[in-house]
Amino acid sequence: LSLSLSLVLLLLPPSKPLLSSLTQNPHILPTMAPEPAQNGNVEHPSPPPSKGLPNKDAKLKKDEKKDEDLSEEDLALKQQLELYVERVQDPDPGVQRLALESMRQEIRSATSSMTSVPKPLKFLRPHYVTLKKIYEMMVDSELKKYLADIISVLALTMSEEGERESLKFRLLGSAADIGSWGHEYVRNLAGEIGHEFQKRQMEDRPVDDLMELVKQIVPFHVKHNAEPEAVDLLMEVESLDLLIEHMEKANYKRTCSYLTSFANYVPEPDDMLVLDIAYQIYMKFEKFPDALKVALRMDNMQHIKATFAACKDLLEKEQLCYILARQGVNFELEDELILGHEENKELLQEIINNSKLSEGYLTLARDLDVMEAKTPEDIYKAHLIDGRASAGASVDSARQNLAATFVNAFVNAGFGQDKLMTTPTVDSTSGSNTGSWLFKNKDHGKASAAASLGLIVLWDVDNGLPQIDKYLYSNDNHVIAGALLAVGIVNCGVRNECDPAYALLYDFVNKEDPTIRIGAIMGLGLAYAGSQREEVYALLSPIFSDPKVGVDVVSFAAVSLGLIYVGSCHEEVAQSIIFTLMERSDSELAEPLARFLCLGLGLLYLGKQDAVDATMEVAKTLNEKISKYCQVTLESCAYAGTGNVLKVQSLLGLCAEHLEKGDSHQAPAVLGIALVAMAEELGLEMAIRSLEHLLQYGEQNIRRAVPLALGILSISNPKMNVMDTLSRLSHDSDSEVAMEATVALGLIGAGTNNARIAGMLRNLSSYYYKDPNLLFCVRIAQGLVHMGKGLLTLNPYHSDRFLLSNVALAGLMTFLHGCLDIKAIITGKFHYVLYYLVLAIQPRMLITLDDKLKPLSVPVRVGQAVDVVGQAGRPKTITGFQTHTTPVLLATGERAELATEKYIPLSSVLEGFVILKENPEYEQDH
Repeated sequence: LSLSLSLVLLLLPPSKPLLSSLTQNPHILPTMAPEPAQNGNVEHPSPPPSKGLPNKDAKLKKDEKKDEDLSEEDLALKQQLELYVERVQDPDPGVQRLALESMRQEIRSATSSMTSVPKPLKFLRPHYVTLKKIYEMMVDSELKKYLADIISVLALTMSEEGERESLKFRLLGSAADIGSWGHEYVRNLAGEIGHEFQKRQMEDRPVDDLMELVKQIVPFHVKHNAEPEAVDLLMEVESLDLLIEHMEKANYKRTCSYLTSFANYVPEPDDMLVLDIAYQIYMKFEKFPDALKVALRMDNMQHIKATFAACKDLLEKEQLCYILARQGVNFELEDELILGHEENKELLQEIINNSKLSEGYLTLARDLDVMEAKTPEDIYKAHLIDGRASAGASVDSARQNLAATFVNAFVNAGFGQDKLMTTPTVDSTSGSNTGSWLFKNKDHGKASAAASLGLIVLWDVDNGLPQIDKYLYSNDNHVIAGALLAVGIVNCGVRNECDPAYALLYDFVNKEDPTIRIGAIMGLGLAYAGSQREEVYALLSPIFSDPKVGVDVVSFAAVSLGLIYVGSCHEEVAQSIIFTLMERSDSELAEPLARFLCLGLGLLYLGKQDAVDATMEVAKTLNEKISKYCQVTLESCAYAGTGNVLKVQSLLGLCAEHLEKGDSHQAPAVLGIALVAMAEELGLEMAIRSLEHLLQYGEQNIRRAVPLALGILSISNPKMNVMDTLSRLSHDSDSEVAMEATVALGLIGAGTNNARIAGMLRNLSSYYYKDPNLLFCVRIAQGLVHMGKGLLTLNPYHSDRFLLSNVALAGLMTFLHGCLDIKAIITGKFHYVLYYLVLAIQPRMLITLDDKLKPLSVPVRVGQAVDVVGQAGRPKTITGFQTHTTPVLLATGERAELATEKYIPLSSVLEGFVILKENPEYEQDH
């Protein structure tokens, strides 16, 4: 032990001078001590080299020791480089040039691989400060610039944090090719340029020299498959438009996919600039379907028209029409948009009007063999539940029948046939006829029952209206109201050139009976959502100025106008609604439905961000009973689907306050968090976690809104963690929380036939068999989970989560705001608010069409979508796929790709209707 200790002690003393020997090279510059502060590797200032021997001896020992560790070639390289450093100080310029040239060669040959610090950089580290001193003493010449280049590369590993020396010496050096020093160097420079640019901007200094460098770096990045880095650099220096000229056929796809997904994380108004560049690049390469999607995302009508006009190929034009139809854009084709295709105008307009939707959906249903109508009993599967549920069947049978009406409507939605409402009247012997089910419902229940017919014949206007028509002549006001609503539902999301909805509903809006008026007003709202029809506004606006009209009628009128003018910031509609909010008395504003006035106002600004500011100021002056609720609703609508982090924080702040009783604005704030954060996956996951905290620490009114917020965050997407939270809440001691959690279970499973949720709901139905309200909610949820026999979705996002349908989101929000007071509205007498969900219902299908627009069966691979944005090479875009033949179903988060080379799809995203054209280069294998 003592021996080993003495050995250790022998070895210790030289260590301190050895450290300094790394940074000092007395044999090169005996008189010049470097400044240790300049050197990245030195922690403590070391003493200047003394002329005494001990220091030198220690140094020699250390050098010998270090040199022993190196291989022969490394040692030779090290000595070579030290010699070059010495030669650089030679008075003869020829020798200097040779030394610099050789040093440059060494560094360059090693920079090509960047797994570890290259040897030349490692050995030149100790001489970094020395070289800087030499540089300062040199006279201005070509050689001085040469040296600056070399110091700039050394600064890559040596310069102090924040000094930006690599950039400084680059600007002082020669303007030679930047890429020859390798990727890592260019990457480092790009980072330093970003910082320097910001600093100069703040100090108002010119940035021309930096821009010159940027113009060298961007082509280098683009050429070497590092498009995301080129985009990042151009964003830093605010010159993204320079990107367009460098795009080529080989790299535009990757660049655009990076730009479009990157737009989610950029604050407004920069996000629009980013999307605009992507749009221009797509247009440059004539990728019209992609350009159109970007234009729709920007909500820019000029771009949409320009894309349409620029597209000359008829098949591609048809594909554009299908994309417009899926987004629900109200678009009238003008002649200049279809030059050369005038004879096909009617066909193109039909596609935009979505009149092919019902046909396509039924093709899918036939292919999957699910055409047979289902009854509510098929869904409840009561035989799977333990004995006690059957005893509860007698409880409040009108309520049970009402629940069955909704279940039947949702399950058979769009199929055009069921076993309750559309049974043929021929079978009169057994006494069953079409009216019999209708009259098994009481009063307002009949309205929902008649309206359910609209949902069963959804999208099929020509065959649906004759079936609804007979109820319009009923003697029962509730039945008439339901039939009017059915007319709206059947026209929802499709347009017809005869425009039947307005013609049928027009006369009923000003009838005496409030029930009929609400039916007609809701019908108009559903039929013309997103269309901005002036005549509907002219028809509904007198309702707001009439003080005799009840709050219920006015509230539905506000929502209908909000839906028709969704996201349009229409001033006159906004003024009408604000006027009503100012004029009505406290007691009227305290009614449950008054919240729809605020919502109708909010929908006008859906997703329009700061366009809402002026209206927000007015909202602050309203009656204090409703002012806060109105402000929060406006804010959450305006920023819905934007992912704006600051808004999420301010809404979370509102939820953190502990309030007096009677304040109701925290509930819409909770919904607001979900609506703002649903824009992209990352924010969505974070919002789900934040809502967990609200459940633990929030007040009662916050807890009641959390299930609904979770419901919209993973709508039609049954995530395990959300499912478990809702399952727990569905047994909560507070019955309202339990009711909302149950409905939310229906929302997250909507149209998925998810077996786990179906099992949970069956158990809940036996658990709550004595509580009619909760049982009603369980039934509604069961109907939603099996919606359209599993062929439909409520997700407002489509085209690979890239586009958000405003109309669908508005429908979901109306339903959720109705659920905030679930006892008064959904389980009260306004249960037809459930039909607002129809706005979001879409088939979750992929149908491939040939050039005659007839369904064409081709093999496709369907699997979980993988995010491949910014990845090198050609990574696989789906994982765990199965191969099916079209038409196929796509669940949330799934993606399809063609499994054959024979056809080329006209849309890059395979969803909905996709037209295929034959691949001319395809050769059949023999």
